[in-house]
Amino acid sequence: MSWTTPADIRAQVQKLWDRGVVPTSVCGDESIFPLRLRMKGPGSKELSERFPEVRDWIALLTRGAGKYRIEWKTINHRTLGANEIPAKLWVDSMDDCLDLIGRHREATHLQELVSLTQETRPEVLPWVERHLLKVLELAGDWERLLHVITWLRNHPRPGVYLRQVDLPGVHTKFIEGHRGVLTDLLDFALPPEVVDQEAGRGIGCFCRRYGFRDKPLRVRFRILDPQLSLIPTTTDQDITLSREAFAQLDIAATRVFITENEINFLAFPPCPQSMVIFGAGYGFDNLAEARWLGTRDIHYWGDIDTHGFAILNQWREFFPHTTSFLMDQETLLAHRELWGIEPRPETAELGRLTPQETTLYQNLCTNRWDDRVRLEQERIGFGFLMDALGRLKNPVA
Repeated sequence: MSWTTPADIRAQVQKLWDRGVVPTSVCGDESIFPLRLRMKGPGSKELSERFPEVRDWIALLTRGAGKYRIEWKTINHRTLGANEIPAKLWVDSMDDCLDLIGRHREATHLQELVSLTQETRPEVLPWVERHLLKVLELAGDWERLLHVITWLRNHPRPGVYLRQVDLPGVHTKFIEGHRGVLTDLLDFALPPEVVDQEAGRGIGCFCRRYGFRDKPLRVRFRILDPQLSLIPTTTDQDITLSREAFAQLDIAATRVFITENEINFLAFPPCPQSMVIFGAGYGFDNLAEARWLGTRDIHYWGDIDTHGFAILNQWREFFPHTTSFLMDQETLLAHRELWGIEPRPETAELGRLTPQETTLYQNLCTNRWDDRVRLEQERIGFGFLMDALGRLKNPVA
């Protein structure tokens, strides 16, 4: 039976809640009631051919009435005579609406949260009114969020770490965990002059945007030639420095490898006049300040998939002379049995790839060999790596 049932009615009203229509009416001045719902019922032919089913349907719909109102119409049938059947469905009040979907408690709580916001931080009400369900989702943390906003209004661009903010009930990780919604709220609550608009709005930009101290970006690297040792007392040259300290170095290595996989980074073999850096996916800002890298031969080793080439393309924005390493068709086809599937392939045009790289990238995008082919760099055999290093100008030690 495809005619409207009480379950369909509840689903319609629930959808209005989920879309924010009902919450907006709960907290606003404009009422959506009486609210007409969609209804599908039997036509004249069905009334004649399926009369017992029609009668059962009317009984089912009538039993649920009270939380919704049925508007009836008379159908005159030459065989069955005059019959009253449902024609329209209405929800007449907010109470009936909330009864239908069992949302009285949430509605009351939402009104309380909006009132609290109005009393304490009315500047953010425009955002609240557009995101009422998000406010309800954050109900347990909402008062603390308002406290954080108030604190930042009283301490603009505070110059402290996020975990140094000392507020009753706000634990050390609270602000870190709510940077996304706080960005939205603070942009409404703070004077424009205390917000660094050039910092961006992502989670990683939060500290700079609002004047907190940020954890220093770090660069991890290994020296692959013992002759270039930075720490004479140890043979393990796995070193991590702040971005600023790394930028001030001028390591004598003539060749720099970048790899995105930690095991590849740790297992990279000794190599004359060389070092290897543990990459950071799409985050190259921490290396861009190291201008001395611009005078070194740079080899980027990433996954052979569309995102691997997108990262290579981005890397060349900072260091255009970078060459790819083990990111070619020969390497891909030699490891066919180790291919995986790339979850969400990149499709953008990448303007900094070489012709050969562009061809391979396009073949991946068009699924030339298989669906969403991906060869992760850590699946490439160590012997294959050694052979590739041997083919470089200064062979592996």
